[in-house]
Amino acid sequence: MSRRALLVEDDASIAMVIMAALEDEAFTVDRCDKIADRDRLLMQNEYDVMLTDVILLDGDGIETLGKVHEQYPKMPVIILSAQNTLDTAVRATDTGAFEYFPKPFDLDELVKAAIQAASSRDEPGEGEGDPGEGLPLIGRSQPMQEVYRMITRVLRNDLTVLILGESGTGKELVAEAIHQLGSRSSGPFVAVNTAAIPRELIESELFGHEKGAFTGATSRNIGKFEQASGGTLFLDEIGDMPPEAQTRLLRALQSGRIRRVGGDQEIAVDVRIVAATNRNLEPMIADGLFREDLYYRLNVVPIRLPPLRDRRDDIEALARHFLRRASKEGLPQRRLSRDAAELLACQSWRGNVRELRNFMFRAALLAREEEIDAAAVSALLDTTAAEAVGPIHSDIGEAISDWLDTADLAEGDLYHGALAVLEKPLFEHALTKTGGNQLRAAQVLGINRNTLRKRLSELEIDPDRFNREG
Repeated sequence: MSRRALLVEDDASIAMVIMAALEDEAFTVDRCDKIADRDRLLMQNEYDVMLTDVILLDGDGIETLGKVHEQYPKMPVIILSAQNTLDTAVRATDTGAFEYFPKPFDLDELVKAAIQAASSRDEPGEGEGDPGEGLPLIGRSQPMQEVYRMITRVLRNDLTVLILGESGTGKELVAEAIHQLGSRSSGPFVAVNTAAIPRELIESELFGHEKGAFTGATSRNIGKFEQASGGTLFLDEIGDMPPEAQTRLLRALQSGRIRRVGGDQEIAVDVRIVAATNRNLEPMIADGLFREDLYYRLNVVPIRLPPLRDRRDDIEALARHFLRRASKEGLPQRRLSRDAAELLACQSWRGNVRELRNFMFRAALLAREEEIDAAAVSALLDTTAAEAVGPIHSDIGEAISDWLDTADLAEGDLYHGALAVLEKPLFEHALTKTGGNQLRAAQVLGINRNTLRKRLSELEIDPDRFNREG
């Protein structure tokens, strides 16, 4: 079946690839690179789908899409953008776009979306909403683009969301974004960390209690469900919820009604549930620690947050953001040098965004110069590492002693032999962290670059093995 598409794209090479792929699927494609030409073609022809870039030769393609949607309500629009921020994704969704693809995109996925869009042009479009202000998420990396796309898909509905990710990845920020940008933004956002509430009080915290329900209940207490009515209830660390509370939570989710502890009256509540956990719930289900039926009730739309090590391209932007935040909170105003940013991007950040935030605040406080350079970052990293390994120092010492007792080293070679054994994994670790960049590795190690090169040669370590691009 022949379909007609309008491609609005100012990059000729990208346009050529998209046109060829669409034409292979029986599309007739018209192409332009300006808003004025787009409007002229729309007046002259009827299209089954329009694919448009955001930044065009004569303006912002998104800004005028509201007018396009009003004039051609049955024509689905797919937005392409190199401006890969949550703000762009939300703006794209708020125009009634059928789909949003950050660049670089998967061509096969784009073609599938175009086919689906052309087939659905008789379906009613989505309404518009308020994009909100003060977006909490930062990052333009490809993993974060998937997060943004998932967020935009749940803004116009009340589906339950389960946010999965390691500690410190920003799960509460995603929950706040869903609330702030969604249809419930005028209602309350109530967050509760289920792992921080004593086991015997969690039901009272969630559902409230009546006066006299238990010892110490001297007055009625309104629980988190009632406090969040009309808005969003964020249940953090849901994997740490005790089994008895899981049962009552499941009942509340199924019925939309709660009962205060010690009460006999059911109360209707209107809340959107967003839950989060840093734990793998499926093994917990197998071990009887988490209810399977509750898991499926919560896991309607899963959003997986990438750890910071999988989005290293975002580290510099995050670091500079945290320095600005630190300044607003009364710490000295600092700048981040380019080499310092590169060094930060090489770190593992096991505590993820939270650890990076704390590090940048500490750097803002302790740095001696207005500009934080690689040397200052390296010194702070050394201090942090020393603090981290302090408790296990004795264990490391014992392990080295045990190895020395069994090592077959020639007499007179003990010092250099032991040093070589310790140096090799140390240098390999630094090269692994820095992707084979010898300058960065030397900065991480706190030694001269020439010294590093000399020792790599003596230890027969090939730095090219660690090149991420190799």
